[in-house]
Amino acid sequence: MSVPSRPATSPVTSELDQLPDRDREETAEWQASLDAVVRNAGPDRAVYLLRRVHEFAARSGLSLPGLLASDYINTVPVSAQPAFDGDLAMETRITALNRWNAAAMVTRGAPLGLGGHIATYASAAWLYEIGFNHFFHGKDGDGSGDQLFLQGHASPGIYARVFLEGRLSAQDLDGFRREATGHGLPSYPHPRRLPWLWEFPTVSMGLGPLGAIYQARFNRYLRARGIKDTSASRVWAFLGDGEIDEPESTAALTLASRENLDNLTFVVNCNLQRLDGPVRSNSKIVQELDARFRGAGWNVVKTLWGEAWDPLLLRDTTGDLVRRLGEIPDAQLQTLAARDAAYIRKSFFTGDALSGVAASLNDTQVVDLFGNSRGGHEPLKVHAAYRAAVEHKGAPTVILAQTVKGHTLGSAFESRNANHQMKKLTPQQFRDMRDLLELPIPDSALAGDQVPYWHPGPDAPEVRYLRERRAALGGPAPARRVVNRPLPQPAATSFEALKKGFGHQEVATTMALVRLVKDLMRDKDTGARWVPIIPDEARTFGMESMFPTAGIYSPHGQTYDPVDADQLLFYKESSTGQLIIEGITEAGSVAEFAAAATSYATHGEPMIPFYIFYSMFGFQRTGDQFWALADQMGRGFVVGGTAGRTTMTGEGLQHGDGHSHLLAATNPAVVSYDPAFAFEIAVIAREGLRRMYGERPENVFYYLTVYNEPKTQPAIPPVPGVEEGIVRGIYRFRPADPAATGPRIQLLASGTAIHWALRAQELLAAEWNVHADVWSVTSWTELRRDALDTDAAVLRGEHRLPYVTEALAGAPGPVLAVSDWMRQVPDQISQWVEQDYFSLGTDGFGLSDTRDDVRRYFRVDAESIVVTALDRLARAGQVTPETTQRARKRHGLDL
Repeated sequence: MSVPSRPATSPVTSELDQLPDRDREETAEWQASLDAVVRNAGPDRAVYLLRRVHEFAARSGLSLPGLLASDYINTVPVSAQPAFDGDLAMETRITALNRWNAAAMVTRGAPLGLGGHIATYASAAWLYEIGFNHFFHGKDGDGSGDQLFLQGHASPGIYARVFLEGRLSAQDLDGFRREATGHGLPSYPHPRRLPWLWEFPTVSMGLGPLGAIYQARFNRYLRARGIKDTSASRVWAFLGDGEIDEPESTAALTLASRENLDNLTFVVNCNLQRLDGPVRSNSKIVQELDARFRGAGWNVVKTLWGEAWDPLLLRDTTGDLVRRLGEIPDAQLQTLAARDAAYIRKSFFTGDALSGVAASLNDTQVVDLFGNSRGGHEPLKVHAAYRAAVEHKGAPTVILAQTVKGHTLGSAFESRNANHQMKKLTPQQFRDMRDLLELPIPDSALAGDQVPYWHPGPDAPEVRYLRERRAALGGPAPARRVVNRPLPQPAATSFEALKKGFGHQEVATTMALVRLVKDLMRDKDTGARWVPIIPDEARTFGMESMFPTAGIYSPHGQTYDPVDADQLLFYKESSTGQLIIEGITEAGSVAEFAAAATSYATHGEPMIPFYIFYSMFGFQRTGDQFWALADQMGRGFVVGGTAGRTTMTGEGLQHGDGHSHLLAATNPAVVSYDPAFAFEIAVIAREGLRRMYGERPENVFYYLTVYNEPKTQPAIPPVPGVEEGIVRGIYRFRPADPAATGPRIQLLASGTAIHWALRAQELLAAEWNVHADVWSVTSWTELRRDALDTDAAVLRGEHRLPYVTEALAGAPGPVLAVSDWMRQVPDQISQWVEQDYFSLGTDGFGLSDTRDDVRRYFRVDAESIVVTALDRLARAGQVTPETTQRARKRHGLDL
């Protein structure tokens, strides 16, 4: 049926045109009033009135869409600034000392070529100091405190503050970026390198903001499930305006507002510069962020201008000054911070009204407007913004604080495009900085080859004040604390079902693992600590049975009638739900996993996250996050479901995963396994729980790949040492007939490839009188790491063999390895295998077809294994080359 077009004379210009107007005359009167204001007072006045009416309506509780833009001025007017609950002069001296020591630390390392960043902290010093002195809660209270995601490039300033506190020495500061001895300071926030200080690695830009949102969300999850009261914890994330361009920075903004995370504050240091130049040269990053965050439902607080601007704005009755501030692009604002008064008067104060403003100011005042009087450089303005943030309820807050990059470092640094790469100050620049900051450092102290650190002494008023402020806020920050709290190990019965096998029933290893996790979630001691995390594939992995039993976490519960409410496995959301279904966001899932995986340190509550993802959308898509997770020392289980290049029929090039184990092998914290059978999963999972949550927990996380291919699941072989072999990486699953005569070969296989190897074993014996031992390799990577450790031990004078070498010692014939992964995965162990070694794998892009045809395409099926085995034996002189040719023809591999 065709739809008639609307006549051209009555177009729909607004969605309101579709709704009835019950009083058109009243509407016309309002419109006429607005027309009169425009005619008599101008459009600016009309806009002002409309905005005031909009604000009044919002305060009155009327439901109105929010405005997506505001003027380029401070959100908190000077009349609304709260009283400052501190000693401003004292805090100014403390901040000056931290500025000095941060610059000195980086400069002292420059002759060694160590580098470091000075300009970022110089712009953000007050953003941190106000937080540390008035807002950031430590862990001496409830054990959690606030979680601080600190900007990586500002780390010298954080070290300087910790030095002033007495938690670092001058010798420690000289260890900045000198970690090889094991006693230096890492360049950025790296918890693994400095585990008593840093909690969150943030220098991989974009991951900090994303992680902060999910940390705030996980705090609410812990509270909702009754595990810990985190209501006093606030997450603070510091980031640069240029960092917002990373997709991850803003990927979860709507999650934060949708779940009303008013325990979260972003502080964006808007110094208008990224690493090489302006963030938005021809536009305005603050206004862009203002609209983006408002549109996502955040509370936005702008802190753009210092107190020198307050009287100017109060006299701006025409709106010319506000309009000029809103139209000037960022690159020009950057230039104004670096130029003299004459240039500023000419280029900014244009027109009669603004020229009159400039005429009332002397040259020093004009220069200070753009070089010094930025909101982020003034403690009272920052304090007002932070107070507005912590008092806002119902939504997260972002503070947009305008600063000058390189502030107080001198004209060679301030607002210069190259200041991110500038690593040192000259002696004269230090003297100028000392004078500007009014530090009591004599010229004699600056006469040597190295600029000195300056500490007033442990009993100095500044140090006492600093410690008193931190004591009042709950102790030192940042700080990471770990109280060893081992979890009871689940009863052995939880693992017995998998170890007994499933008889003749064919079960995919994915289903076996999910069954194990469901059983473990019922454990009376630790079941509540499991945190299942799924992007959006729970039904794919057979986890829908958990929906009605464990519940899906939602802070709002379930406000609707689920469409499948009449079914047994209905979709049940609950404010106390245990499952976390993130939607289609692997990045969000890993961020949630990181929060749960480090809860043992952040909150003193060990949790057991279980994150299962689809195919390659783990280590390929979110590998940088897994690296940060390793830095953060997360613990838990990561599961690659529907693994392998050939097990997913029809999924094609971008889904056939043949390389994730290779990517995982590059991460030293990942303990990766490719189990072939359900009983192997049981042994591996139990060992993982012991290693990560036992009496002496290790800072690792487990990665298991499981398959969607139903197969017979036998019982664990009743042979000595099989569990040790599973854990360490290899064991002989099915030996050849010991009484058989004829050539011998060793077949090594992992994951689903074990079934191809077992079929090849049968074909070799029945058709070619070749006898193969079949070994299950549960972890190529763990075997390699053991071998590398052995090599290192040999260099120290110890004498031992790698486990894989010992396991295969004396095994007759060549070794042929096969997996559903690239050949580089099994090739990891080749140099430690004494026999002739060859591998088969699924190198190349994935493709869609039946499993059998795809495996034939990659030459990894049973028949391909047979032909390759005969070829290796022919090369060793144990069968004739003609045998290989006959086998190739018989099995259809001669095309």
